[in-house]
Amino acid sequence: MAAARTPWWAYTWPLLAWAVLLMTPFVKGGLIDAVAGVALVTTVFAAVYHAEVVALRTGEPFGTLVLAVAVTTIEVALIVSIMIGAPAEKAGLARDTVFAAVMIVCNGIVGLCLLWGGARHHEQGFQVHGASAALAVLAALTVLTLVLPNVTTSTPGPSLAKSQLIFEGIVSLVLYASFVFVQTVRHRDYFLPVGSAGEEAHAPPPSNTTAVVSAGLLLTALVAVVGLAKSLTPTLEMGVARVDVPKAVVGIVIAGLVLLPEGLAAVRAARSNRLQTSLNLALGSALASIGLTIPAVAIVSIALQQPLELGLGAKDQLLLALTLLVGVITLGTGRTTVLQGVVHLVIFAVFLFFAVVP
Repeated sequence: MAAARTPWWAYTWPLLAWAVLLMTPFVKGGLIDAVAGVALVTTVFAAVYHAEVVALRTGEPFGTLVLAVAVTTIEVALIVSIMIGAPAEKAGLARDTVFAAVMIVCNGIVGLCLLWGGARHHEQGFQVHGASAALAVLAALTVLTLVLPNVTTSTPGPSLAKSQLIFEGIVSLVLYASFVFVQTVRHRDYFLPVGSAGEEAHAPPPSNTTAVVSAGLLLTALVAVVGLAKSLTPTLEMGVARVDVPKAVVGIVIAGLVLLPEGLAAVRAARSNRLQTSLNLALGSALASIGLTIPAVAIVSIALQQPLELGLGAKDQLLLALTLLVGVITLGTGRTTVLQGVVHLVIFAVFLFFAVVP
């Protein structure tokens, strides 16, 4: 990637997205929704470009961490704003969105990266220690936040008592903060690319000025993406109701839209034989999604006394267990081929199908 000059579309599309976003409160109808959808998709490509510039300047694993945390922080803001708007109807939105993010990342994005990278490079390598560390934290986070609420007895149903919710929020933050410390300080080498693999390994890093400008444009693009996603949410909910599919599909679409920048960046990295970067992006975003979202929605639920449901249903618990099991097997050898990619994509297809046809 040439870092000397920023292409015109990398800053034009986010600005146009903001123009559309500012128009949406005053202009209603199918036309503005269509324009907003186009602006959202094009801005995602701009966000991916700027994320890669920042990553090239900061190096691994800091570059991927920047994108994961930025996207998840804005995802949290989107979920919280929708929850506040309709608390009774959105009690399960955080759960649906977080679970969808885990399934999209661990099966959709990882599967596509392994399939595309394996098809082009036959076999790809990565750091087993880093992947194992991420999977261990992911397993603990998902089970403690999305499964445990179903078996507690202080409150009925898939919810938690106030003290339990506070404890869950603290545990989530501790686990995620510990992972970030290990990833960036104590065992940073676990998350660095194997050798000098990658077609872009010798690309010259951009200047500090270019990196700072790209960081600002990245944040601008991400905020625009989430703002447009929120403006399209009512239309999405109407469409979901019209085709008579479960409300959980709304959470899947929201998670998919928010994860688009990370997904595209991860797939491009795998295509360039940088699978370690792909896994850093994918697993890091899944961990950030849970580790930052659960404490945030817990605070909102307690402060505003809003209902919050976290426990998954039996079907989703089974799919989560299968995802974690296959993930451990797939990432336990340090080498992957197209077969692992196909397996993860099949699980992702099952998740999508049974979400629409439960």
